[in-house]
Amino acid sequence: MPTATPPTLISARVAGLMYLAIIALGLFGEVFVRAALVVGGDVAATATNILAAEQLWRTGIATDLVMHVLDVPLIVFFYLLLKPVSQPLALLATAFNIVQTCVLAANKLTLVAALSLLKSAGMSASLADAQALASLAVNLHGYGFGIGLIFFGFTCVLRGYLIVRSGYVPRVLGVLLVVAGIGYLVNSFALLVAPRLAAMLFPAVLLPALVAELALSVWLRFTNERTLQRRLAGANTAAAPGG
Repeated sequence: MPTATPPTLISARVAGLMYLAIIALGLFGEVFVRAALVVGGDVAATATNILAAEQLWRTGIATDLVMHVLDVPLIVFFYLLLKPVSQPLALLATAFNIVQTCVLAANKLTLVAALSLLKSAGMSASLADAQALASLAVNLHGYGFGIGLIFFGFTCVLRGYLIVRSGYVPRVLGVLLVVAGIGYLVNSFALLVAPRLAAMLFPAVLLPALVAELALSVWLRFTNERTLQRRLAGANTAAAPGG
């Protein structure tokens, strides 16, 4: 067992708060914006909903970007937290997470494009084309989201493994995170390779991810000094010669 020198209690609590904010912002964008406005198989209804709730659509894009901004310090935190276990694996998880964040941030342009296409359709003759292109942009966002989550799936698997080995973060959180990562990977690859299967699996396949990430964020936010110090002491004792 490695000598544990993770970040301070304050940074853990801040990271937990940021993680909770990321989860809330992600749910807002997916559930309360896109799921509420996008009507599957109905291009015209989707276009009408987006134009009628333009500010909500824009707010969803903005909150998604705030979520990705919060990703950056959280990525640094997890690297520092898990570096004592294995620096190469912690660095690899960090690299996967950075790629995921870049892909998802760039993917917001598809949502901007959808709104721009609808607002620029000035003549009725071009309206149907604009609606079709806007629908395509929204669909591409879904695929871009799935592609980004492939990288996050590997991030979760690696971090979960490191947590299990750490001795200073509860092992059950690591196991849950590994399961979450597998769920992300199954969902994303099914979306690309077998869309019908993906439709059958969603959203159940992502429920373990919600449970795992919520549990980890709550533990980081509400862990106390005594618990953290006890876990650190136990990890360091195990790492000592003869321990």
